[in-house]
Amino acid sequence: MSTHRTTLVELDQSFFDALVANDHDRLKDLLADDFVLVGVEDGAVAGKDVLLDLVTSGSLRFPKIDSFPDEAIVRVIGDVGIVVGRTGMNFTNPDGSTFSAGSRYTHVYAVAPDGGWRLVSAQGTAIKA
Repeated sequence: MSTHRTTLVELDQSFFDALVANDHDRLKDLLADDFVLVGVEDGAVAGKDVLLDLVTSGSLRFPKIDSFPDEAIVRVIGDVGIVVGRTGMNFTNPDGSTFSAGSRYTHVYAVAPDGGWRLVSAQGTAIKA
């Protein structure tokens, strides 16, 4: 289990780093083809292609994402890994508005045919103070 925990927490950090860096190639590799994101701000649903387009075009920017890997709850059930964690993030929407939030998130990973993990679903919930 500790190996899975380490791997999944590292993948989470890689996902956050790729968002901040607008790293299309890394995001494309990390995300499953049928990836679904539910946004922390408004609950909007976006697939892989939409997220890749928004991030790599600079329309959606993440200037900073702080994560807290020591707090992550990681579970593995068969070929599925679930990470519940916490972030502090700042982002800029396509319309230019900015948003900052502390959030709890759930990331669901699945083992891909090549044996690696892919992020299949991500959902965030704002933490209200």
